Amino acid sequence: MAQDRNKAQQSQVIDENLKRVYQDMLDEKVPDRFLDLLSQLKNQQGDGNHGDTK
Repeated sequence: MAQDRNKAQQSQVIDENLKRVYQDMLDEKVPDRFLDLLSQLKNQQGDGNHGDTK
């Protein structure tokens, strides 16, 4: 019984730490270079150029 409780506590600690790490990543600002690339792709799609060579 004590081992089950200990494993549950360990799992909870791991879950909390993983959430903390990934929340920090979600809070990071998207790099300007990446936003520029996304903007370029949107502009290409808006021009009707989808990269199709058929």
